[in-house]
Amino acid sequence: MTDTAQTDSVPTETAAKQADGLYLVDGSGFIFRAYHAIPPLTRADGTPVNAVMGFTNMLMKLLADHHAEAVAVVFDSKRLNFRNEFYADYKAHRPEPPEELKPQFGIIREAVEAFCVPSIELEGYEADDLIATYARLAREQGRQVTIVSSDKDLMQLVSDGVAMLDPMKNKPIGPEEVFEKFGVTPDKVVDVQALAGDPVDNVPGVPGIGVKTAAQLIGEYGDLEQLLERAGEIKQPKRRQALIDNAELARISKRLVRLDDQAPVPVPLDDLKVREPDHEKLLGFLRQQGFRSIITRVENEIRADGKLVDGASAPAGTAALAGGSTAPEAKPRARFDGKGSYELVQTAEALDRWIAAAYAAGTVAVDTETDSLSACSTRLVGVSMAVEQGAACYIPVGHVGPGGAPAEGSLDLSPSDAPPQLPIAEVVAKLKPLLEDPAVLKVGHNLKFDIQVFGSHGIRLAPIDDTMLISYVLETGLHGHGMDELSKLHCDYTPITYDQVTGTGKSRVTFDRVPLDKATEYAAEDADVTLRLHHALKPRLVPERLTTLYETIERPLVPVIADMEACGILVDRDVLKELSGDLASRLAELETEIHRLAGHPFNVGSPKQLGDVLFGEMGLQGGKKGKTGAYSTDSATLEPLAEQGHDIVQKVLDWRQFSKLKSTYTDSLQQQIDAKTGRVHTSFSLAITNTGRLSSNDPNLQNIPIRTEEGRKIRRAFIAKPGHVLLSVDYSQIELRLVAEMAGIEALKHAFRENIDIHAMTASQVFGVPLDQMTGEIRRKAKAINFGIIYGISGFGLGRQLGIPAGEANAFIKRYLERFSELAAFMEQTKEFCRKNGYVTTLFGRRCHIQGITERNPARRQFAERQAINAPIQGTAADIIKRAMVRIPAALEAAGLTGRMLLQVHDELVFEVPEAEAAETSDTVRRVMEGAASLGVPLVAEAGTGHSWADAH
Repeated sequence: MTDTAQTDSVPTETAAKQADGLYLVDGSGFIFRAYHAIPPLTRADGTPVNAVMGFTNMLMKLLADHHAEAVAVVFDSKRLNFRNEFYADYKAHRPEPPEELKPQFGIIREAVEAFCVPSIELEGYEADDLIATYARLAREQGRQVTIVSSDKDLMQLVSDGVAMLDPMKNKPIGPEEVFEKFGVTPDKVVDVQALAGDPVDNVPGVPGIGVKTAAQLIGEYGDLEQLLERAGEIKQPKRRQALIDNAELARISKRLVRLDDQAPVPVPLDDLKVREPDHEKLLGFLRQQGFRSIITRVENEIRADGKLVDGASAPAGTAALAGGSTAPEAKPRARFDGKGSYELVQTAEALDRWIAAAYAAGTVAVDTETDSLSACSTRLVGVSMAVEQGAACYIPVGHVGPGGAPAEGSLDLSPSDAPPQLPIAEVVAKLKPLLEDPAVLKVGHNLKFDIQVFGSHGIRLAPIDDTMLISYVLETGLHGHGMDELSKLHCDYTPITYDQVTGTGKSRVTFDRVPLDKATEYAAEDADVTLRLHHALKPRLVPERLTTLYETIERPLVPVIADMEACGILVDRDVLKELSGDLASRLAELETEIHRLAGHPFNVGSPKQLGDVLFGEMGLQGGKKGKTGAYSTDSATLEPLAEQGHDIVQKVLDWRQFSKLKSTYTDSLQQQIDAKTGRVHTSFSLAITNTGRLSSNDPNLQNIPIRTEEGRKIRRAFIAKPGHVLLSVDYSQIELRLVAEMAGIEALKHAFRENIDIHAMTASQVFGVPLDQMTGEIRRKAKAINFGIIYGISGFGLGRQLGIPAGEANAFIKRYLERFSELAAFMEQTKEFCRKNGYVTTLFGRRCHIQGITERNPARRQFAERQAINAPIQGTAADIIKRAMVRIPAALEAAGLTGRMLLQVHDELVFEVPEAEAAETSDTVRRVMEGAASLGVPLVAEAGTGHSWADAH
C-alpha cells in the first residue's frame, strides 16, 4: 500500500481530532529563546526589539506551518506564585531579566494581540501550570495537544496525545526524547527533578545527586516515596545519608517541580480559536517596530488571499518612486555598485511620493545644504533624502540665480532670480511629521549640524543614527571619519567634492548659487553614500560588542551637543577690548626688554631671527639646527634654558604666551561674537580624538589657560545674562580615581573612599613621611608624580618639573611603582594587551586604537606605549562625563529647572541658570555626574557659581 493510500485511509474521527488539535505556546520560553537567538536590534526610537522580532517570526512560522485552529500563548505573570507560599526561596536567586529585554515584554504581548491569537496569564500561577491545566482539559475532550516549548519542566506532561515541539529546531519531543534527557519515562520526570534539584529555580533537591544518579535510583525503586522509605538500603554511605538527611527537602522539591493541572482557567478552552487578524492593525504594529521583511511577507500573504489591493496601504520596504511598484528591501553592501537615479524634486506631488517612500522604508538618510557652515547664521538651501541604495532625491528651497540674492532674513526671491522650487514653508510643513516620526529612523553623517539647521525651522529631528559616530566607535584612531574618506574605504567610491560644484578660490560660489542639476548630483549622492555607509557599518556594532557604547553614549549625545552649540555663551566685548589693550602694552614692554637684552631690535616672532640671536650671537648652549639650517626655538628647546636662568629666554616665552592669548582669544573672540545672539557658539567635534574626548573649535574654548592670571582674566569675559549666573561643575581628580579603580590600587582606593588628601597620602606611602609631618614640598613632589604617571612621565620630564636631576626623579618614579605595584602590573598588562590587539579599551568598552605600539624605533614605540597607558584612563573619564551629559537635560526637566548646559571642558560642565535655581540646579547636576558610573571609588563633583566663568570656577 502506498503512502498516499495510507493517508487517505486515516479514520475520520482521528482526522477530526488532529484538525481540532490545540497548540499551547510557552510564551516566556519563546521570549528568552528569541532574545538570545537574535542579535541586539533597536527600532527607530531606540527601543530594543530583537526578542520581539524573534518572537514574531516564531509565532508566524507556527501559524503558517501547522495551520492550527486552536492556539494560545501562555505567559508567566509575576515572579511570586503559590509555590513561594510553602517555599519562600523558590526562584529567589534567578537574576533579573536583562535591561534590554524588559521593555520588550509589553511589546510582545502587543504582538500576540496584533495576530489575534489568545493570550493567557494568571497571577499566582506560572505559565507551566496553565499549560498543564489546558492540556488536561483538551485531552478530556479527546483532542491532540502540542506544547510549543523545549522547557524541561514541561516534559512531565508528555503522554499519549500530548507532545512537545521545539520551536527553534522545529523538532518534536515525545517519550523517547524525554527518556533520552532524563533516563526515565515522562511520568517519572517529577521524581528525578525532585532528587536532582534545579539551581536556576532554587529547587533544593538532594545534595550530591544529579540527574543521572536520580534516574538510576528511580528506575530501581520505582518512585520518590519508595526510595525515601528504603533509603537505609542504599549501599553508598554518602548517598544514603544525603537521602536520609534531606528527605523532606526532596518532598518539597517534588511539590515545587510538579505542575498544577487544576489551575483556574482565565479563558474558556473553547475560546482558544485562531481568528483572522485586523490586517491594518497588524501591519501598523509591524511598521512601528520597523520589521520591513516581515511586513513584506505579511502583505504578500494577504495579497495572495485577495484581501489586500495594491496601493490600498503603504508599500512594504521601499516604494518605487515611479509606477507605484514595490522595491525589494535594501541589503547591507560594502561596495558602491552604481548611483541609480537621483531626482530633482520641484513639485508637491513628487515630494509627497518621496515622503511616502520614506515612511514605507522605515529608514531615510537625510542631509541639508546651506549657504555657510555656521549653524547659527546659515540659511537652508536644500534637503536631500535617500530611501534605498541608489534611490535619492534633492529638494531645493533656497537657490538663487547666478546674480540673484535673497532679501535679508527672507527667502522671497524674484522669479527671474530663483529657479523653480517649492516654497520653504511648504517643504518644512511636509517634512516635519516625517522627520519627527518616532517610527522612522533618520540617518545622517555628522547629524549635529543638520539637527541645528532643522531646529531653526522648528523641526526636532529624531530618532537618529549617525554614520560618522558609528565609524568612530568602530575604528577610533585608525583613520578619519569624514564621509568622503569612509566612502572610499567602505564603498570603494570617490564622491563628488564640494569644490567640484562650488569652485575654488575667487571663483567659488555659495551653494545657493550652484545650478540645480549639479546640486542634485552632489546632494543626493551625499544622502545615498550615507545610507550605504549605514548598511555597511551599523551591522558591525553587535558582533564587535560596541552597540552599548554607541547607543547609550555617542548617539544620544548628539542632540545634547547640538543644543549646547545653539545656545552658546554670552561674552562681554568690552572686557575683551580692555584685555587686548593690556596685552598689547605687555607685549610692547616685553619686546623692548628682549631687544635690550639682545643688544639690537629684531623680529621676536621670527623663529629664524630668534635662533640666530640666542644661539648664534649670544652663544647659549643647547641650540640645534634643523634641515633648513635654522636653529630650533620650540618650547622644548627654550624651557630648559629659561629654567637655567637666562632672562631673555624667559621673556621670549612670556611674549609668546601673551601673543597667543591676544591673537587666539582677546582679539579673535571679539570677531566671533554672533551679531544676533551676542554669544560665542563654539563647535564641538565628536569624532576627532583617540580617547572619546570632545574637541572644541571655532573658537577653541577648552584651551584657555586656567592656572595663569591672564587665562583667568579671559574667563571673566564669559558671563551670564541678567538675572542668571554661570554654574561650573567639574569632577574632582577623576583620572586619579580611575587609575586607582582600573589598576586595583587598594591604598589609593581606600584614600578616596575615606576622603583622605590623595597627594599627602601618596607622599606618605612613597617617601615614608607620616601624614602629620607632611610638608608642602614633599606633597608637591607626590602630586607631580600622581598626575605625571597617568601620562607616562619620564624621569627627565619629572625632574624638569620639580627642578631636580633626572636621576633623582627616576628614583622617585621607581619608588612610586614599587610601593604601588598594582599600577606597575596594570601598565605592563595594558601595553601587552595593546601590542597583541592594536587597541586598548575603556571601562565602557570604547576601543582606542594605538598606532606604532610595535614600532622598532624606540622613541615612537615608547610614545605609543605612553598613549596606551593613558588612553583607557582618559577615555573612561570621557565616557563618564558623556554619560552624565546625556542624562542631565532630562534630570533638569524632571526637577522643573530651566538652566541650560553651555560648555564641556573635559572634566567640567558650564551652565547658565536663573539665580533663584542655582542651588537646586547645582545639586541636581552634581547628583547626576556623581552617579554616572558605579566604581569602587566615589566620583566627586564640585560646583561653583558666579556672574562670570572665572568667578564660577
